[in-house]
Amino acid sequence: MLGPKTKKNLEEALAGESMARNKYDWFASQAKKDGYIQIQNLFMETALNEKEHAKLWAKALGLIGDTKENLKHAAEGEHFEYTDMYVRMANEAKEEGHDDLARSFLMVAGVEKAHEARYKKLLENIETGKVFKRDEIKRWKCNNCGHIHEGEEAPAMCPTCQHPVDHFELFVENY
Repeated sequence: MLGPKTKKNLEEALAGESMARNKYDWFASQAKKDGYIQIQNLFMETALNEKEHAKLWAKALGLIGDTKENLKHAAEGEHFEYTDMYVRMANEAKEEGHDDLARSFLMVAGVEKAHEARYKKLLENIETGKVFKRDEIKRWKCNNCGHIHEGEEAPAMCPTCQHPVDHFELFVENY
């Protein structure tokens, strides 16, 4: 059981490292636009370091569960964002005359709703055994080598590169 000060410190460290990681990703993009590839790479490297620091604190706080728990938690977070947080923020922005920001908050809320649906569907796929198996013939793609397999389920092992089934996903042509 964490003491109250230690818990508060872990939450503060997690928030700080998480924000630093995002800032460094943004700064890396800007450095690239400005023509400074070395600086971009250093920002990206530091962002990865900050991500790992944040992960230490998230683990200490017990925030990372198994995949099913993580999907449930993620869906709950997305639900809160689109039903409460962004609606409130849009209303407050509108009250203060920031109509463009109000619209942006509501547009992002729509994306968060789609995120919740995606997480719920993925959780359902795990619970019903449909991550790597369907009731009809599908095309499955190995994310390691690109092999395409047709069948009701992904192969236990990729016949091309020998990677296990966890490297397969449904193949969707979006071009």
